[in-house]
Amino acid sequence: MAHRLIPSSVRETFGGVADAFADYTEQVLFGDLWRREQLSLRDCSLLTVSALVAGGTPEQLPFHLRLAQENGLSGEELAEAITHLAFYAGWPRAANALTVLRQVLESQRSAE
Repeated sequence: MAHRLIPSSVRETFGGVADAFADYTEQVLFGDLWRREQLSLRDCSLLTVSALVAGGTPEQLPFHLRLAQENGLSGEELAEAITHLAFYAGWPRAANALTVLRQVLESQRSAE
């Protein structure tokens, strides 16, 4: 199953400033960890989105929400997962994540 896991801008964003970070992102994180056979890409996406919501780090959510959709999660499933997380990770974190999800979904609709 071919996927575009590596953010196309990782080298542009971090190269020259943090080359090792860019290398780890490309080779270890998206090259090795995401390619392990024990979890599907869909499962990896669900876990990653959950961790980002629970950790209160919405900055990385747009990329990972789009990737989760590429990996088979629907917008409805992502909204349901975030709603479920509200009870475990906190209402404000879930609300922030749902705001980001709304922006991602609206941006996709307007691009169609």
